[in-house]
Amino acid sequence: MDIFLIVLGIILLVIGLIGCFLPVLPGPPIAFLALVVLDFSDKVYFTWGQLIFWFILVVIIQVADYFVPSLGVKKFGGSKYGTWGCLLGTLIGVFFFSPWGILVGPFVGAFLGELVSGKQARHALKAGLGAFLGFLFGTILKIMLWGWFVFCFFRALFA
Repeated sequence: MDIFLIVLGIILLVIGLIGCFLPVLPGPPIAFLALVVLDFSDKVYFTWGQLIFWFILVVIIQVADYFVPSLGVKKFGGSKYGTWGCLLGTLIGVFFFSPWGILVGPFVGAFLGELVSGKQARHALKAGLGAFLGFLFGTILKIMLWGWFVFCFFRALFA
């Protein structure tokens, strides 16, 4: 049974990595499940404190992943229209134009939001770039958390 749980955990880690890039798969939660599955084996034991801490990290990263592009819009001088456009573009992109919609949606939403607010195209492009960079930052955060989970998984397995 332990071998099955270990192999399942490794499969979940691989799917978790894919989910860090594809919006249809929640990468960090799937990688967290790998740790939970490994905890059910007789070979590894994680404390409740570890599991709760990792779960909180997953929730924070998942929530931040939706708002970081909007913060990028603000950082690059975008208005409320650009921020709302980024958020709407993200949601529309995820649900209607996956997988590319998650890349393009925040950018297009922020760009259109700034144009609607009366800003020039140059300013709108800058806000769109902020949305895109925010998306990249969110992806990097997810990959970092995934990497930490991989480290914890194999350290516990081979300890």
